[in-house]
Order: sequence, then C-alpha cells, then structure tokens
Amino acid sequence: MSDTQSTIAARAQGGDLKPGFWRDLVAKEDWWAIWIALAIIVVSYGLFASGSSIKWLAVAPTKWTTLGEAAADLGKKLPQYASLFVVWAVLFGVSLAIIGHRVSRFLVSFLVLFVVSTLIFELGAWANASKYNLEPPLVALVLGLLISNVVRLPDWLSAGFRVEFYIKVGIILLGATLPFTLLVWAGPVAVVQASIVSLVTFGVIFAAGRALGLDKRFAAVLGVGGAVCGVSASIAIAGAVRAKREHASVSITLVILWAIVMIFVLPFVARALGLPTGIAGAWIGTSEFADAAGIAAAQAYGDLAKHGDAAIAGSPEAALQAFTLMKVVGRDIWIGIWAFVLAIVATTRWEREPEADAVAQGGAASTAFRARVGAGEIWARFPKFVIGFVLASALVTWVASHYSLAEYRSVVTPGLVAPITALRTWAFIFCFFSIGLTTRFGTLAKTGVKPFLAFTIGVAVNIVLGYVLSVHVFGTYWTGLGQ
Repeated sequence: MSDTQSTIAARAQGGDLKPGFWRDLVAKEDWWAIWIALAIIVVSYGLFASGSSIKWLAVAPTKWTTLGEAAADLGKKLPQYASLFVVWAVLFGVSLAIIGHRVSRFLVSFLVLFVVSTLIFELGAWANASKYNLEPPLVALVLGLLISNVVRLPDWLSAGFRVEFYIKVGIILLGATLPFTLLVWAGPVAVVQASIVSLVTFGVIFAAGRALGLDKRFAAVLGVGGAVCGVSASIAIAGAVRAKREHASVSITLVILWAIVMIFVLPFVARALGLPTGIAGAWIGTSEFADAAGIAAAQAYGDLAKHGDAAIAGSPEAALQAFTLMKVVGRDIWIGIWAFVLAIVATTRWEREPEADAVAQGGAASTAFRARVGAGEIWARFPKFVIGFVLASALVTWVASHYSLAEYRSVVTPGLVAPITALRTWAFIFCFFSIGLTTRFGTLAKTGVKPFLAFTIGVAVNIVLGYVLSVHVFGTYWTGLGQ
C-alpha cells in the first residue's frame, strides 16, 4: 500500500482526524479565511446592533464624473484607506505568520496590491462605469493580465498574490449579503421561476461542456456562471470545486460578454413584442448574466414606459422590481446552494475518480481502496470555507428575520450589508488582480472555443426558457406587479 493510501485509510478510520482537526483550525488557510470573514461579520453586527456601523472602515469610493472629483474623494478618504490597509494587513499577516509564511515579504507586496486595488475601486465608481460594465474585479483581472504579460515582475512581489486566500474570504463575506430570508420575501413565483432557470441552465451548460470534452470542474464553473450570477458565482464555484484559476477567468469573461450583449438585445426585443414592464423585467432577470448589466437593461425598459411609450403597459418601477425579484434575489441566492452541493460532489466523486482508476489497475485493490475512503477523507478534502459561507448567510438570515423586506432594505442593507459588501469587493479585487498578475495569455488561450460554445448553448436555452416562463407560465403574476 502506498503512503497516500495509508494516509487515506488512517483518516477514514479516524486515526489522525481529531489531532489533525484541531491543528488545522490554526494551520490551514481555509479555516483562517473563515475566522477572518466571520470576525468581520460579527464585529459589523455588533456595531450595527449598538446603533453604529463599520461603514467608516469599509470605505468605498463615491460616484464621480470628473477626474478632479475622483482625486478629491480619494484625498478626503485617505485616512480611511490607510486604516483599512492596516486592518487587512494585520488580519492576513497574522494568519499567514501562524501558517508559516514570511510576513515581511507579504506586507511589502500587499502594500503594492492595496494601492493599485484602491485605484481600480475608484475607477469602478466612475458614473459611466456601469455603462461599460467596468466592475472593479473585472478591471482588476484585465489590468493584472496586461501587466503580467508586458512586464517581468520581481519575484518578491509574488508574496502578496494570495489568490485562494482572498477568494475564500470574499466568498464567505458574500454569504453575509445573501440571507435565506430573501427567498421568502421574493414570493413563490419568483422562487419557482428562478429555481427552474437555475437548474435547467446549469444542466444544459454542464452537459454541453462535458460533451465538448471540458473538465467537470470547468463545466461546473461555466454552468453556475450562466445559471446564477456570473461574476460572484464563477468565483464561488471555482473555489468550491477547486477549479483552475483560469477557469474562473474564462467564465467571467463569457458572462461579461453576453451580459453586455443582453443589455441591448433584451429591451429591444421586449419593446418589439410590446411586453408589459413587469413581464419584461422578469424576462431580463431570468436571462441576464450580471446584476449591473441587468439593472441597466431593466431600468432602460422602465424609462421607455416612464417617457410615455404607448406600446408598453405597466408602471415604470415594475421592470426594476421584477428584475430584482428574479435576478438579485431569486437567482443569486442559488450561489450558496450550488457551492455547497458541488463542493460535496467534487469532494466525494470527482476527486476520487482519478485515484480510483489508478488503483483499479491493481485489480481487487480497487474495492478495498474505495471502502477506505470514508468520512474522514471526505472531511479532509471538503473546502471548509463553504461552511463559512453557510454560517455567514445563516447569521444574517437570523438578523433579517427580525425585519420586514422594506425595513431590511432601509435599515439592514445600509447599516450592515452594504459595508460588508464593500469589504467583499475589496477581497475580490485583491483576488482577481492577483490572478491577472500570475496568468499568461497563453494559459487562457489554451481553453479554445469549447467553453464559448458550451456557454452560448446555455445562453440560447436560457433566453427561450425565460421568455416562456415570464410570458406564458407566470405572465399574470408579473403583469400585476406594482399595480
């Protein structure tokens, strides 16, 4: 029996699970991501409950239209940015020191990373940023790719490119912005329609990807990227199934590409068909692939009704309301469901298949090997930060349960959720800038056209399915929205 098989057998029998478990709580990156993110959430809630907020520290740029306004905003908030850098540096630095990394090299590199990330975040606050889909994480990825493929970076700088660490912290913070209570508030129609779309779109893209020869993990990232909320879902699922870093990058690129196309296509087609605002908003919410792009499309359609387009029935607000119920609430909440389910599938099935196949060459040893891979090994492989995601969501669900939907939006969102969302955005910028800085264009080019084909097939099914559900199945509900 090999050393690897011996270790698996020992874990499965519980031989080193307990000491390994307690040691891992302070020696593994997954657990430190949980401690850091949950600490942020608990502190945020403590301040919120006492009538205060973590807003000052969770600094984010203010919308600007001129470079002068951007510079003034940056200068005004300089103490907040400096304080946030210190907090991030301490949280990441202490955890990395305990894990066993050289903190001095990390801190110097992280300072460079933070300064550039601040400028990227500031660019995302440009008044026209949403028009061009300049989401900070996407800008960070593109900028990182350009730098890494044009300039040779010094070796010491790589110490701060902790891609997996930043992803895990960001995903757990993402959980705090998606309380399960949102499903109840969305109502049964929105939940059912969102669930149908999520399941069918994922299944189509995953099946198409596998038929085209894509790796299961890559197909899963593409599938959830199209089925739920592109950018956040791609990040979360790539981490949950331990996909390659370029898989998330390709998925996000495809999401953004089709999201931009749909900004123009969906309102135009909805106008040509004379769809009421509520139905059009639901269709956009079902068929768009990014929140910012979908909001722009729904708002544009609502504005047509607002400005007196006689062919469009319904209140202007209904388009945005229906979109929010379908996309921001109904579909986005599926991020947690897919992350948890696919993490289990990847751990219990996908990760075992290559090893089981290798052992199968030894004949009867295969059955014994499979028997030894029990709960201990599954636990050892399971991405622990997914547990952090669920805990974060459960905590904010408990908080949200004390409020109505209107109170949640007016009280909880600005006081608790919005600051956590800002910190989540920081973590994602760190992550995707680091991915870009450590990725070559040649790596992305190796993926070929197959991911595009698989995703595009899902896009076609998504649009048709969304239209049928929004117009013919649940049309009465969406028509009456806002009336």
